Amino acid sequence: MQIDSTSRISRTVIWLMSIISGLVVANNYYNQPLLGLISKDLNVTESAAGKISVLTQLGYAAGLLLIVPLGDKFLRKKLILIDLLLVFGSLLWMTFATELWMLYVASLLIGTTSVIPQLFVPIAAELSSDEERSGNIGLVMSGLLLGILLSRFVGGIVGELWGWRAMFGIAAGLMILVWFAVYKMLPEIQPNFKGTYKELMQSVANLARTQPVLQLASFRGAMAFGSMCALFTTLVFHMEKPPFNAGASVVGSFGLAGAVGALAAAKVGKLQKYLDINRIIFYSLLIVLGSWAFTYFAGETYWGLIVGVILVDLGVQSSHIMNQTNYFMIKSNAVNRLNTVYMVSYFIGGSLGTWTASLAWQQAQWAGVCTVGATMGVLALIAHLLFNKKVNAAK
Repeated sequence: MQIDSTSRISRTVIWLMSIISGLVVANNYYNQPLLGLISKDLNVTESAAGKISVLTQLGYAAGLLLIVPLGDKFLRKKLILIDLLLVFGSLLWMTFATELWMLYVASLLIGTTSVIPQLFVPIAAELSSDEERSGNIGLVMSGLLLGILLSRFVGGIVGELWGWRAMFGIAAGLMILVWFAVYKMLPEIQPNFKGTYKELMQSVANLARTQPVLQLASFRGAMAFGSMCALFTTLVFHMEKPPFNAGASVVGSFGLAGAVGALAAAKVGKLQKYLDINRIIFYSLLIVLGSWAFTYFAGETYWGLIVGVILVDLGVQSSHIMNQTNYFMIKSNAVNRLNTVYMVSYFIGGSLGTWTASLAWQQAQWAGVCTVGATMGVLALIAHLLFNKKVNAAK
C-alpha cells in the first residue's frame, strides 16, 4: 500500500508505531542494569563493562545523523524493514558474543540501527492534520518513553532470572515480530529527495543554517533535555548518601515516577484548543524550572525528589512534543532531515547536561547539580523569550 503526504494516517497505525517505538528504543537501554552481570561473566572491570552503555548511546547519535535522513531519499517502509534486519543481527551478535570487543562492536551497532522511532515521528507528523499532529506525535513519543523507562526494569528482572544473554536473545526475537508487523501494516510513503547521499547530508546542514524555527526548537530541546539528564545522571550518587542510603534498584524506580510526567505530557497537544504552541512551550519550560525548586529545597526527602522527577519529565517532554510540532509545520518535504537536526541537537544537549552535572557533583555535590540543571532550564527559557517573536514574525 503506497500513500502520499496528502493522505491521512489511521489511528491503528499510530498505535502500531507507538508500540514498535517502545520495543525498538528499549534495545538501547537493556544493557544498563546488566552491566554488573556482564562484568562478572566476562571477568572484566565494571568501568570496562560501562563502555557498553556509552558505545550504545554514541551509536544512537550516529544513527540519527547518518540513517534518519535516508527516510527522505528511500521508500521508508523498505528502509525500516532493512534496518530491522540489521537490529536483529546486532542483538543476535550481542547474545552470543564471548569477548569484550565483540560486545563493544555489537553495542555500537545496536545503537546505530535502533533509530526507527525517529523515522516514525516524521511519518506521524507528515500524515496528520494540523489538529491531530501534536496528539499523534505525542502518542508515538509515549511509546518511545515507556520503552526507555520499562526496558531497564525488564532487563534487570530477565538478567536476574535467566542471565544477561537471555535479554538480548528475547529482544532479537521481538524484532522478528516487529518486522512482520511493519511489513503487514505500515503504509509506504514515496521519497521526496532525488540527489546523492552527499547532497542529502549537505541539505541537512543547510536546514540547520537557514531555518530559524528549527534552530530555536533545537536549542530549547537541547537545554531542556540536558537539564533532565543532569538530574538522572547524578541521582544515584545523591541517593547513595544519607539520609537515603539507597541502592540502584530504588533509584531505578524513580524512572517509573518519571513515567507519570512523561505520559501526562503526551496529552499536551489537547491544550492547543486553548493556547498556542509557543505559550505551551513557555509554560513547559517554567515547569522544568519549578522542578528544580523541589529537587533542591526538598532534595533530602523522597517526596521532594519524586515531585521533582515527575515535573522535570512533564516539562521536558511537553516542550519536546511542542518543539517537534512547531518545526514540522515548516513548509518542507524534508521531514526526516528536519528531525535529524533537532534530535542530534537534543542528544548533544543531553550529553552536555550529563558531563557538566558530573563535574558539578565532584565540586559542589547536589547543590552544584541543581545549579547546572536550573541554569540549562533558564537558558532555554531566555532563548524562547528573546527569539520566539522574531522567529514567528519571519515565518
